[in-house]
Amino acid sequence: MSRADVLCGIGSCDILTEHTFTNHVWRALADPRKHVVAQTAPAIRATIGEGFGMAPGTPATGQMVTALRRLGFDRVFDTNFTADLTVVEEATELLQRMEKNGPLPLLTSCSPGWVNFLEKFYPELIPYASSCRSPMSMMSSLLKTWYAEKNGIDSKDIFVVAVMPCTAKKYESRRAEFVGHDGAPDTDAVITTRELIWMIKNYGINFAGLPEDAFDSPLGESSGAGDIFGATGGVMEAALRMAVEKITGEPPPALEFTDVRAVEGLRERELKISDEMILRVGVANGLTNAKHLLDAVVNQEKKFHIIEIMACPGGCVGGGGQPYPPPGYRIFDKRLLAKRAAALYAIDKGKTVRSSNHNPAVKQLYADFLGAPGGENARRLLHTRYTPRLPRGIR
Repeated sequence: MSRADVLCGIGSCDILTEHTFTNHVWRALADPRKHVVAQTAPAIRATIGEGFGMAPGTPATGQMVTALRRLGFDRVFDTNFTADLTVVEEATELLQRMEKNGPLPLLTSCSPGWVNFLEKFYPELIPYASSCRSPMSMMSSLLKTWYAEKNGIDSKDIFVVAVMPCTAKKYESRRAEFVGHDGAPDTDAVITTRELIWMIKNYGINFAGLPEDAFDSPLGESSGAGDIFGATGGVMEAALRMAVEKITGEPPPALEFTDVRAVEGLRERELKISDEMILRVGVANGLTNAKHLLDAVVNQEKKFHIIEIMACPGGCVGGGGQPYPPPGYRIFDKRLLAKRAAALYAIDKGKTVRSSNHNPAVKQLYADFLGAPGGENARRLLHTRYTPRLPRGIR
């Protein structure tokens, strides 16, 4: 199937047209002039195995990397690296707003379906949204600038393929804000988990029998905080790990903020950070739940410091581009979403570095290239802007 019109399960874009970029990817892989780079979102490693008969919740990071190399990708990087960058930039943004009485709550901005919904239905809240690009768009920006320069490659010869759990990422990649001065998008092609599964099968690769391989450095190194981005509440938890350390001057005694994990769809919490500081946080997945929080903010019924919103139920593990539910499960089945999320939390627990600001590769990138978090270079490459838009059918 090359094109399918499907009803948008997140309710933010009327009829969502899913268009495959796989033919573009095959052509790029066959072109010796192209340096083809893959980046894979946090949630992919927890779901791709389902397409090859593995039990839900089975991490398959190493096999995924090997499969991408066998397909012909020149480099395989981890979007978790820029998830860590997102945490550093977003936590910095939150702390600056708190210190300078900036607009609160800070609204996270990783989910393109949610951003689209914000621009169409809550334009008055645009000033509250984090200006951070999503991890995908941060990675693509770095690949076309820092990586190209460092490796002596013309950015026009770099073809960036993002493997994402979300069909709305295709829309994000074509936003004008993420198109370079040469008219080419930072992200050349977005393929979903399902599309990568189809490509691997079409190539005749026995995925389950593959040996494990590691991501390329340095854009393949990440903390555990980057892994949990794929689950609802994960962006919030990752940001809290850094923000609490910056507020108190020491790492939080417990890195796992389980109170913000919101598989049920909506969660509001007050977190005591110190004797002087209580952070009020909200987490919503699914835009109906998000509307409850946003209406409370607009009507000044509730106050928060930060709100995480993911358009898809369960977060990215429930994205529209994920594998179809295996036998015994239904779409958006909470049992299935919980198993996928549990895989990400297990990966996080298994890592030595679990806070984004302690990722050595991220710290080196700031020292060598970006400068200070939230500084001029970081804002140019890692941040964006939003625009009020009319919903479809309104002129």
